[in-house]
Amino acid sequence: AGFVLGRDIARFFYRIIVIHLKEETKMMLQKILMICLPLFLVSCASNTGIIKIGEEKFFIAKQAATGFPGTGGIKTEALKEASQYCTSQSKNLKVIELKENEGPYILGKYPRVELTFLCE
Repeated sequence: AGFVLGRDIARFFYRIIVIHLKEETKMMLQKILMICLPLFLVSCASNTGIIKIGEEKFFIAKQAATGFPGTGGIKTEALKEASQYCTSQSKNLKVIELKENEGPYILGKYPRVELTFLCE
């Protein structure tokens, strides 16, 4: 869904910017945008994976690639990953702290979730 949205945004700006350019320049610019934009969007997403920060304490952080989806999806992913980690150790997940950054999600401030948890 993020790739499709990014592609649509790229096409919108492409149409606005290159109305007066030569046809061969338009084709080259379109190819560059279609290659670079998805790479840019993917590179913005981040996931720390599960990090041990104490004897029984763990941490995971997730950041979305864009501001469009909000924190709901990445919060669910973080909780699911933590739960699976604890289950793999035959333990139960206990959430210590769950932080979500507030919007607006613009100028590089993307939805981010930080989860601190125990496996008991």
